Amino acid sequence: MSTTIDSTRESELLSTVPTGLFIGGRWRAATGGATVAVEDPATGRTLVEIADGTVEDGTAALDAAVATAPAWAKTPTRVRAEILRKAFDLVAARADDFALLMTLEMGKPLAEAKGEVAYGNEFFRWFSEEAPRISGRYSQNPVGGSRLLTMKQPVGPVLAILPWNFPLAMGTRKIAPALAAGCTIVVKPATQTPLTTLYLAQTLADAGVPDGVVNVITTSTTSKVVAPLIADPRLRKLTFTGSTPVGKKLVEQSAQQLLRISMELGGNAPFVVFDDADVDKAVEGAMLAKMRNQGEACTAANRFYVQRPVAEEFSRKLAERMGSLVVGRGTEDGAQVGPLIDARARDDVAQRVTEAVEAGARVVVGGQAVGEAGYFYAPTVVTDVPVGARLLTEETFGPVAPVVVFDTEEEGVALANDTEYGLIAYAFTQGMDRAMRVAEALETGMVGLNSGLVSNAAAPFGGVKASGFGREGGLEGIEEYLETKYVNFPL
Repeated sequence: MSTTIDSTRESELLSTVPTGLFIGGRWRAATGGATVAVEDPATGRTLVEIADGTVEDGTAALDAAVATAPAWAKTPTRVRAEILRKAFDLVAARADDFALLMTLEMGKPLAEAKGEVAYGNEFFRWFSEEAPRISGRYSQNPVGGSRLLTMKQPVGPVLAILPWNFPLAMGTRKIAPALAAGCTIVVKPATQTPLTTLYLAQTLADAGVPDGVVNVITTSTTSKVVAPLIADPRLRKLTFTGSTPVGKKLVEQSAQQLLRISMELGGNAPFVVFDDADVDKAVEGAMLAKMRNQGEACTAANRFYVQRPVAEEFSRKLAERMGSLVVGRGTEDGAQVGPLIDARARDDVAQRVTEAVEAGARVVVGGQAVGEAGYFYAPTVVTDVPVGARLLTEETFGPVAPVVVFDTEEEGVALANDTEYGLIAYAFTQGMDRAMRVAEALETGMVGLNSGLVSNAAAPFGGVKASGFGREGGLEGIEEYLETKYVNFPL
């Protein structure tokens, strides 16, 4: 199999990416000089060593954000907007480098990584346009005697904790609105995928972001390093994307300082196919909803509920599509499915499939690990999955599609809602009346109607129930970083 990117190109790129901590506009080693390895999940080999930050380093990053906060908050919104637009232009110019970095450290195919660059970069463009639109209002006191003035101001220094599955987009989705609102920020990327964030920090500096406005701390001891920051009264906002159990702990910690918080947590997305759906379009949507990022996405379809009249056709066509996917290292020509993030993730997916089969489920296609090196798992379709199987009750981060048959619309909606999570749901039907009934009945923050892909910088992203609270993107995204101040003045 030919390769799209050769090893020389990979080495050249890795040699140019910063590996230190970015604090106050300067790159520096961790206190004590410790480092941590970044692994290629397709091979298991170390890509580079990066700085392993300490509690002292985390405090230094917050110090820099606090020191710069007043000046950045006073920076005219048009200036902030132009810097963000410059960042958009630079990321676009460096798109190939960003995509290759993500493929190397996270594993997704190169074509998909390029798609993430385009999507993630849109947050810089969108919020560059929102920055000058920050506004308040002026009104009369209904009972007379005074005027009421409402203004918006930045919340203050922000701590952003990022996940590993979308290294660029999860960073831009938090950094862009924070900077647009006038907030400074400390970013803690995932240990598995820090290189994209480090390269992004350099790109932001090149775009003209002042020293100390964006700071990046990498560490292998996240809880130890971020706990003092969350407890620091100078921090005013915490934003996190990750698992629900970790999110709950962070909410508890943040309560001590009554921080403004945004939590984009786990999902267990249902994909509901009704008997009047266009089955071919439903299968196409299922492939988008399930296989983006090898299934390693909070928005990934995890539970497929199909109405009985179309269940056999849908399952057969889905299995054909899943079985035809090419598994391989993301830089390989033609690779459509990359590795899972690490051995633990691969083994967890394998164990869930095994448990379901032992309980009576049937593997239609896939169902096994692939290759001798790296953490690959074959795209898998499982039918006859019993109620209570972890494939249905828990979020599965991998390329596995469990299919369950239902009979009535009410039953399909009830099955979809039978989860503690509520991030996104997908529904396929050609009936407008049914589409609206179902969209209103689904207990999720987002719904994909006859669509397997809903993420958009111009739309509010977020969930309900155990999937968290707060919204990223859209008109709502910048509000998460703004406080409302009311001023009353007599006449």
